[in-house]
Amino acid sequence: MSQVTEYSEKVMDHFRNPRNVGEIDDASGVGTVGNAKCGDIMRMYLDIDDQGIVRDAKFKTFGCGAAIATSSMATELVRGRTVEEALKVTNKAVMEALDGLPPVKVHCSLLAEQAIHAALWDYAEKNGIKIEGLKPPVNDIDETEEFYQTGG
Repeated sequence: MSQVTEYSEKVMDHFRNPRNVGEIDDASGVGTVGNAKCGDIMRMYLDIDDQGIVRDAKFKTFGCGAAIATSSMATELVRGRTVEEALKVTNKAVMEALDGLPPVKVHCSLLAEQAIHAALWDYAEKNGIKIEGLKPPVNDIDETEEFYQTGG
């Protein structure tokens, strides 16, 4: 029996008309994360200026509609923010900005959060800097999913 999943209008809009799709040549930071269980793969590109402001963010996602919508919203949420502010964009912030996600699609917002973190990690590594609170990226989001589902 298939499960009917209700999506908000915002999720559908970001799925049908995703913002910031593509790549950034010579990106300041690039992060790729995936979820082996569902097969979603998300790559986030960040262009960060000398003042630590995210000038541009783009993504390429292979996955379901919710994965595309969360990627799109995540890029919108980090653009124009400082590196520290971008680090604070959580999966909950992505979900709230999209007016919610069905429980079976929460992992997509985790992917978006982790893609931001992975791109910030790459930026920090390339520039030899430490970003307070930033942890090494996780390759498979399935490794952290249980932690998030139980509230950490």
